Amino acid sequence: MSLIIPDGGKLTNLVVPEDLQPAKRAEAARLPHLTITDYDLQWIHVLAEGWASPLTGFMREEQYLQTLHFNCLRLEDGSVVNMSVPIVLAITDSDAERLGNSDAITLSLGDGKDIAILRNPEFYSHQKEERVARSFGTTHIGQPTIERIMAMGDTLVGGDLEVLEPIRYGDGLDDFRLSPAQLRSEFERRQTDAIYAFQLRNPVHNGHALLMNDTKQRLIREGYHNPVLLLHPLGGWTKQDDVPLSVRMRQHEAVMEEGILDPESTVLAIFPSPMLYAGPTEVQWHAKARLNAGANFYIVGRDPAGMKHPERLNADGEADDLYHPEHGKAVLQMAPGLERLKIIPFRVAAYDKVAGEMSFFDPARADDFEFISGSKMRDFARNGETPPPGFMGEAAWKVIADFYRNM
Repeated sequence: MSLIIPDGGKLTNLVVPEDLQPAKRAEAARLPHLTITDYDLQWIHVLAEGWASPLTGFMREEQYLQTLHFNCLRLEDGSVVNMSVPIVLAITDSDAERLGNSDAITLSLGDGKDIAILRNPEFYSHQKEERVARSFGTTHIGQPTIERIMAMGDTLVGGDLEVLEPIRYGDGLDDFRLSPAQLRSEFERRQTDAIYAFQLRNPVHNGHALLMNDTKQRLIREGYHNPVLLLHPLGGWTKQDDVPLSVRMRQHEAVMEEGILDPESTVLAIFPSPMLYAGPTEVQWHAKARLNAGANFYIVGRDPAGMKHPERLNADGEADDLYHPEHGKAVLQMAPGLERLKIIPFRVAAYDKVAGEMSFFDPARADDFEFISGSKMRDFARNGETPPPGFMGEAAWKVIADFYRNM
């Protein structure tokens, strides 16, 4: 099988070849420097490995405007690729004035480590309210990414990146951070004819597993011989009350060790992007990045990339969804530039009190089902209670319970 072609025809790789790294490092030491944040580093990681192909660096103004207003980029040959979220580098006006005449700039962390060279920089205005209004559909400062953006500098700088070495974090999880090229090699090694990706930022319960296993059987019924699941948790920045990446990865490993998901037909890896919580806008980015990694199917469910509204309440007096829970699924199925990726909307799963397991929800016997929310799951863990049998694997639940008890 030949894997799906990346956006732009080939994967972007912005990491300097190993034999050229000493010379590039020496050049970087001589150039004017700009200090970046750990958040910026995560976006450099995304760009360096080709998740955002065909981008070759932080967006220039023309790319930024296309992304902001059209959710896609028009390439030189006239074709269109999806690009729904701005990948930009914000700086202060004083840094822009200091660096404005530079042909190249070294991007370095606060500890002094040089990360990348930004070539032929282009400086332009960071209209922050316009950016957040178009990306998030709100300017409410209680949305955590909006709060972050509004605190950024008033200038954006775009340009081509040369990343001095592969991005590593030294947190014990780097072996899971497979690049799109590495994932494609693994899929080819497994001789898969269908790759279906599942994006999540939460622990995997048996309802998720039911969906993923059902997708595999569905693909087999459609004539595919060797479907492989890309279980691909988001590994960049998340808001404070989300489960940390290290805990989620231990829990995902436990799910596979218990056989709830088949290790032989599953690739567990980390997607390095930060989370935006931008709902229907962001879910396009999540899908596009997995296409670049070789996936030709993408599973999407209720309220993808969503969160609760910072202050609006629903009729029950609870925090309302920021986005309509069905809009992300609908947008993804008609988004420009994603036509090659087959979208699999998933059915709602809930705890079947009669069967004692997670099952697909049947409206004809709605009273037999219980929806166990994330907050209810957290309450079980904090209080030392055990969820109903069949909700989550025993070892997987222990990882979550231990985390919340020790908070």
